[in-house]
Amino acid sequence: MKTEIEVKFPNIDKGVLRKKLKKVGATLQHSEILMRRKILDHADHRLEKIGGWIRVRDEGDVVTFAYKQLNDRTLHGTKEVSVTVSDFEKTCEILNLSGLTTFSFQESKREKWLYKKSEITIDTWPWVPSFVEIEGPTEKEVRTIAKELGFDWNSAMHGSVETVYQMHYDFTEKEIGNWKEITFIPEPKWLLAKKKK
Repeated sequence: MKTEIEVKFPNIDKGVLRKKLKKVGATLQHSEILMRRKILDHADHRLEKIGGWIRVRDEGDVVTFAYKQLNDRTLHGTKEVSVTVSDFEKTCEILNLSGLTTFSFQESKREKWLYKKSEITIDTWPWVPSFVEIEGPTEKEVRTIAKELGFDWNSAMHGSVETVYQMHYDFTEKEIGNWKEITFIPEPKWLLAKKKK
């Protein structure tokens, strides 16, 4: 599996970041698009028990099918193997028919920029402030880009999106990972009750 060398910085101002990206010479690959994904596992959660999950994601212009594994929350702790498939719903149906269970349906919005050999995405998920993700071929390049864009490495976050939700809501990582739906609807009452002050 490939190691994802990526870092997140939370609570960004999208307008300010876009100006910085243009200033350093980054190229906009696509404006903000709606993405949807399904997270799957065996009924007994055997992948989750080892930090893994199956993800099918509709990225607007492409659909990807991936196995991801979070070994630890460090810069090099997330592993992934991914392929492109032609149909979101049919791929999910095949996986369900083969015995996997869909545990979560999620929506997010993503804007993608390219700079040097790295991808910089501005991600917006329901109910939390937008964040940026920088993914590159080496730790050195990711650190360099983060510095050029004015981010403090001490505020860097690693791993999946659950860490962003934990900044704002009093839930465990496992609880967030098992939410049935994360979609662009008004903040549900059950979520509001757990919002951090």
